[in-house]
Amino acid sequence: MISNGQSIINLLLIVWAWLVDHLAWIVVVLIALVSWLVAVHALLNKRDSRAALGWIAVCLMFPPVGVLLYFLFGINRVRTHGLLLGWPLLPASGRPENKLRIEEGIIDHLVPEAYIPITVLADRITDLPLLSGNSVKPLQNGETAFPSMLAAIENAQKYLYLSTYILETNTIGRRFIKALSDAAHRGVDVRVILDGVGEYYSLPRAGTLLKRNRVPVARFLPPKLMPLSVSINLRNHRKIMISDGRVGYTGGMNIGDRYLVDDRSTSGRVEDIHFRVFGPVVTQMEQVFLADWQFCTGVAFPHHGNREETVKAGDAFCRTIVDGPNEDLDKLSMILVGAVAAARHRVLITTPYFLPAKELIGALKAASLRGVDVRILLPSKNNLPYVKWASDNMLWELLQRGVRIYYQPPPFVHSKVFLVDDFYSIIGSANIDPRSLRLNFEMVLEVFDQSLNFDLANRFERAISKSSETTLSRMDGRSLPVRIRDSLCWLFSPYL
Repeated sequence: MISNGQSIINLLLIVWAWLVDHLAWIVVVLIALVSWLVAVHALLNKRDSRAALGWIAVCLMFPPVGVLLYFLFGINRVRTHGLLLGWPLLPASGRPENKLRIEEGIIDHLVPEAYIPITVLADRITDLPLLSGNSVKPLQNGETAFPSMLAAIENAQKYLYLSTYILETNTIGRRFIKALSDAAHRGVDVRVILDGVGEYYSLPRAGTLLKRNRVPVARFLPPKLMPLSVSINLRNHRKIMISDGRVGYTGGMNIGDRYLVDDRSTSGRVEDIHFRVFGPVVTQMEQVFLADWQFCTGVAFPHHGNREETVKAGDAFCRTIVDGPNEDLDKLSMILVGAVAAARHRVLITTPYFLPAKELIGALKAASLRGVDVRILLPSKNNLPYVKWASDNMLWELLQRGVRIYYQPPPFVHSKVFLVDDFYSIIGSANIDPRSLRLNFEMVLEVFDQSLNFDLANRFERAISKSSETTLSRMDGRSLPVRIRDSLCWLFSPYL
């Protein structure tokens, strides 16, 4: 007679034998089930239809590789982490003051009437007030920007904050590292945020050298194997430097020898423009840095800003606009579309990477059709050639509607400037492409100032005089292999 224990063992052996015999089918069914579940997750959570369709196709057509790729690159864990830390942090002058200011009509006295629609739009999107009394000065290339920034570091007495995507460890980079280290040694509270991927553009890493000199460094989402980093595609592209809450710097420029354009012995030279900022908006820039510091370290740090030191530095009205995958809205994209829609005379755009969303394409075409002078300045030589190829594939839409597009000669031009009419400017770190507007963490300044706009427009015109204009016939005349290459790159533009 078989005991109960023996019966259980026999049953387990039968089950085990069945599992072994059908293991391949079990694995196939589980992979298929997980692939469909992940596809449904992408369907429900992706805001962009092209991105959702792409991830669904990858997950269903290439299991289990597609599932692994989605786990690593497709899920936005940053926003959840940020919300747990209270990020983004809003200044005390946030939404309630903005709402009250708009309702009372006080905004009418801040900017010319033609720009009120843009101002109201940004008010309601950003939750930050437009601040008067600022001064914004362009600094062309590293020859102008770096000495000014180094002087600000050397003159800092209380604190110095720096956030950048790339801090190289070549000659210029080491001058910055030494200046930051010297400031820390003389008692200045120095804090540096480096992007976890951008830091690897130069070895030895800048963060390692700074830490050796006891400078506090935070790395933004650094790639890790243990535990595995699953946010490698989300980068901090912001460029912020604050000295004592009095002077700030922002723009598109990283820190390295490449930005010294006059030195023709430097390989890979890059033209760019940075900006020195005085006034109350420096406090908003500082708040962005502190929110990022808390996100990177998990430790809140007190805000040092002193309003008394930043009152009435000039005539510019400014506000910061932050954008990134932690935001509920595509803030910057909406503001760009709104600004183009409000344009009456001209829209001038300088950007190294141009892959605009369909909403911005539509706004630019509509502006051109109603008689607005819409001109776009792009580099003829791009450090990411596949982005230029993808861009070339969609330019016909704009050229067909009267938008004029120019290519600047080498060296590679990395500048980012967006001008509307003769009073409104957007400057900062953001490019006009999906990576910058959907995946990267960016910060720009919205500036209402006629003198700055005039200066930047003159620089634009000088660049145009050295550039070549492209035409619809030239785009249509591309050879078949080139058109196929450009179309394939454009197909993957949401992920470039």
